[in-house]
Amino acid sequence: MAQRIRSWVRGMVRRARSDGGMTTSEYAVGTIAACAFAAVLYKVVTSPPVMSALQSLLKDALDAKF
Repeated sequence: MAQRIRSWVRGMVRRARSDGGMTTSEYAVGTIAACAFAAVLYKVVTSPPVMSALQSLLKDALDAKF
């Protein structure tokens, strides 16, 4: 019985170690992608048409009658 338990535990440990997570290069690529997405989003949100729409939306929301 103890041998079966040891065998089962070893199998679980092997499966858990098979995928060690992201490597440093994967973290670097993920960080670069996140920064690029943030830069594009910043450019879109700060563009004049979007800023105008957001200001209009905020003005309408603050001027709403209850």
